[in-house]
Amino acid sequence: MSSSFHSSFSLFVLLFPFFIFFSVNGQNLIYDTCKTSSQRDPNVNLQFCTTSLQAAPASHCADLKGLGMMSIRLTRYNLTDTRCYIKQLLKNNTSKLDPYVKSCLNDCFELYSDAIPGIKQAMKSYNSKRYFDANVQISSVMDATTTCEDGFKQKKGVISLMTKKNDMTFQLSAMSLSIMNILESGSN
Repeated sequence: MSSSFHSSFSLFVLLFPFFIFFSVNGQNLIYDTCKTSSQRDPNVNLQFCTTSLQAAPASHCADLKGLGMMSIRLTRYNLTDTRCYIKQLLKNNTSKLDPYVKSCLNDCFELYSDAIPGIKQAMKSYNSKRYFDANVQISSVMDATTTCEDGFKQKKGVISLMTKKNDMTFQLSAMSLSIMNILESGSN
């Protein structure tokens, strides 16, 4: 065998424990953060939190502050995706939609559209360690999801087309707020 193979293999064997340590360490931080969050906040589901953060790129290498930014970023992506979802529902089903449902979807579209600049500002506030401002901005995202869902509930017999999307956005927002609270309290 060639010496370059032996060198590469030796380097791999030498570094493999470090890869395992950092991977396991990142997984522990995600789990511990989500466990603490779910214990402190009934709006944070442990399984949803860990699954969401583990799916985020580079989450296994992140510290607590990095996980907080990732959760805000996930919320932003979710807002954008949900806004697109509503737009497609309105575009593809205009003639089939009940006028009340169509009105609710239009309201939700506006709420999600307004929430996107707010979450972008929350990212800036978070990066500047202005957690109070970020908290207010993320809380307004949570209010938007609740308002969207409540619109469907105002008329009997109407089924919300947004329940899953609203719930996911609400939970991602709750995760972000909880991680900020952990950061502010200085404990994990």
